[in-house]
Amino acid sequence: MISKLPPWIWAGAWALAFIAGMVNVVGLLGFEHQAITHLTGTTSMLAAAIANLDGWAVLHFLTVLGSFMLGTVFSGFFIQDSTLKLGRRYGIALFIESILLCTAVPLLWGQHAAGIYAASCACGLQNAMVSTYSGAVVRTTHVSGMFTDLGIFLGHAMRGLPVDVRRLRLCFLIISGFLVGGVAGTLAFHHLGYAALFIPGGLTAFTSLAYGLFRIRKSRM
Repeated sequence: MISKLPPWIWAGAWALAFIAGMVNVVGLLGFEHQAITHLTGTTSMLAAAIANLDGWAVLHFLTVLGSFMLGTVFSGFFIQDSTLKLGRRYGIALFIESILLCTAVPLLWGQHAAGIYAASCACGLQNAMVSTYSGAVVRTTHVSGMFTDLGIFLGHAMRGLPVDVRRLRLCFLIISGFLVGGVAGTLAFHHLGYAALFIPGGLTAFTSLAYGLFRIRKSRM
């Protein structure tokens, strides 16, 4: 159970879920209609491509999966821990995510699949960076686990079993962030096209800077 969630966890989790919601909806509305922030659908599409002996599609979906994995590998190598802890190199990781998202924009405008790969790598980096806190799994690029936890909590409540209220609030927080990000991403895409990705790119850069300043302030206290 989550014993304590400091404010920076709440704010960061919602902001990152919002960013992921924006990125994913831009991918779905784009020329490839490709989910970016999670791999379940992509793996299913890979299976279909293999069954249909579609070599180009197999290569494409493998590259999407590999790009996401590359982001997680970088996170594991660079941050060196799967548990959220103040003082880790999150600021630098977020700045790299920002660069990847902004790099994806001109590539997607040119309808190059490399734009999807860059965005997928960024999301893999983010998802691995925010992994666990106080023993609870924290994922900000997809919400299947959050809805699963909500169902479990509902079942426990129906049986009169104790419910981890903080974990419940975290689930609602991440789901709401992802949903609001999707709404914002849709509206932005209709007006800006792929340039909508500059918004989450800018937000990750801002979050990187804010985290760096927050860490400096904490070190001086």
